[in-house]
Amino acid sequence: MELVCPIDQRCSDQIAALLRPPSPPLVQEYFEQLISKRQCQGIKVKQNGEFGKGLFAETDFEEEKLIFKDQMLVGAQHPSNKIDCLVCSYCFKFIGSIEQQIGRRLYLKTLGMGISSHNGCESNSSDEDEDEDDHFGHNHHNSQNGASSSTIPLPTTAVESLMNGELALPYSNKFPLPSIVSCPGRCEEAFYCSKLCAEADWDLFHCLLCTGEKSESCSRKGLLKFIQHANETNDIFLLAAKAISFTILRYRKFKASHLSKQEKTASIILGTDPSLLLEAWKPISIGHKRRWWDCISLPDDIDASDEATFRGQIRELAFTSLQLLKEAIFDKECEPLFSLEIYGHIIGMFELNNLDLVVASPVEDYFLYIDDLPHPEKKEAEKITQPYLDALGEDYSICCQGTAFFPLQSCMNHSCCPNAKAFKREEDRDGQATIIALRPICKGEEVTISYIDEDLPFEERQAFLADYGFRFQLCMDGWATKGSEELIDSNWTGSKR
Repeated sequence: MELVCPIDQRCSDQIAALLRPPSPPLVQEYFEQLISKRQCQGIKVKQNGEFGKGLFAETDFEEEKLIFKDQMLVGAQHPSNKIDCLVCSYCFKFIGSIEQQIGRRLYLKTLGMGISSHNGCESNSSDEDEDEDDHFGHNHHNSQNGASSSTIPLPTTAVESLMNGELALPYSNKFPLPSIVSCPGRCEEAFYCSKLCAEADWDLFHCLLCTGEKSESCSRKGLLKFIQHANETNDIFLLAAKAISFTILRYRKFKASHLSKQEKTASIILGTDPSLLLEAWKPISIGHKRRWWDCISLPDDIDASDEATFRGQIRELAFTSLQLLKEAIFDKECEPLFSLEIYGHIIGMFELNNLDLVVASPVEDYFLYIDDLPHPEKKEAEKITQPYLDALGEDYSICCQGTAFFPLQSCMNHSCCPNAKAFKREEDRDGQATIIALRPICKGEEVTISYIDEDLPFEERQAFLADYGFRFQLCMDGWATKGSEELIDSNWTGSKR
């Protein structure tokens, strides 16, 4: 029997309004304001004919030059990765000290908490390259132990000396990190690099999702149940919760401002103001969406005859998550946000538009620095550092990993011969997306990235991209650089918009 969400029936008109694609002029206005606010010089979002919107160069870009950096709208570190990397919960910079980063990881390791299963630190434009053996989607990350079998344990006292600041590693002062700032709500899950980041996260997302004593959630117990369910099934639900919290808090601010302008006449707004909810929803409305259970890739081990059953199970999983979230942060005036239709579309937006959130580890930089020291200094330093490196094993370099929705990056169309890529340079040490030119880009040219591995055979690329609901056309620019035997199957562009 198909699940029925009462809110979907009760709020059908408001849900339809929220899911109605914004008009091209509204989209244009939104991105012009966003680009101006972020001072992203040299780019423009335009309607791109049959491909919907696209991102275009407003100036020439040389090869390997930065095109733009994009602050995420919503993002989250993978729960399993929090064991390995202590980062700011808002900007995702590493925090504390080299000693705390190493000591904390080794201490948690002694408690049986494993290293994250993904240890690559180069940012890709899609999660499609990752293992999709589990049936909960490619954003799901289990807490698997990927630590090297050759690690050599350290005495507890040696680990504690790092944790409590009693031991300073040689040359660690060359890699200073921001001090740790605690959560304003006093939870033990969110930490920050500054008071500014702590306040921003609290105001935009975290006050409703904090499990601490100052949480503004309806039920801290319900919130813990929701988080546990997300950690055990799919951490994409945590992103969806942040998107809903973000919209609720924007709605409350807009309503308070509206009432203030009306001299706080309570009778002006009774219950939900649909126009204010639509305005609060605007940043989410811009992202391309489909229902999660309709757009998630079918796992290789699921037969096509079982596809309907699989998609039904994904829908049930989302419904269970939604009921837990509703118990935790429900707001009657924002009731349409708690419909299964809205929840499914929000998750689908992340499924279709996500970009890896990657921040390189300063711990890796530290050990590389030690390795590059002149021999006498290196030999002396390694008397202290080598036991810690051996205890960390091959995963000493693991970076901060998560997933996020970036509004400007989400406008970039796919090409199997892209002229740009998402790539973190040495100086890029926070969670922003960084888009770099792969070749010279001329003013007026569309800036494209590849959503998949361009070296895959044509049939595999086509299969991966079909999950986005793409339309394809031959990429004429690529013909000049491909051998004649590749012309038919190599160069395709497409858009999910």
